[in-house]
Amino acid sequence: MTFNPTPLNLPPYPFKITQKDNTIFIFDELRKKHLVLTPEEWVRQHFIQNLIQKGKFPKTLIQIEGGLILNQLQKRSDILVYNTAGEKLMLIECKAPKVKITQAVFDQAARYNSIHQARWIALTNGLQHVYAKIDHLNGSFDFVQELPEYLQL
Repeated sequence: MTFNPTPLNLPPYPFKITQKDNTIFIFDELRKKHLVLTPEEWVRQHFIQNLIQKGKFPKTLIQIEGGLILNQLQKRSDILVYNTAGEKLMLIECKAPKVKITQAVFDQAARYNSIHQARWIALTNGLQHVYAKIDHLNGSFDFVQELPEYLQL
């Protein structure tokens, strides 16, 4: 099995990639474990490193694959970012590069955020990134072109 990842619209990072039998793994430095390298995981790991390196997001305030209950169903959010007071700042939904960022993807993240009530939603497939600041009082949102640094959230 060869490792031929999709080039992403994110900076490259020196990930620890290993192979056992016919399965390729990537080391997740936040969870401190090797994960099966799926296309979605490839995007998630790049986006996390982008948050940390470019956005100056503290590693300790990033939660990966947190659970939630939505309409009595167990779901999981890809990435949640907190502030130091424990409030949820950003919900991030990651998709594989071949999955287009559509209204349905935004709607999925918005449903998850109806539980989390984060101030921001980010969507990425590694090629396209969408960022929206949520106004919970007015039930509206504003799209922005660039993800602000952590301290500007």
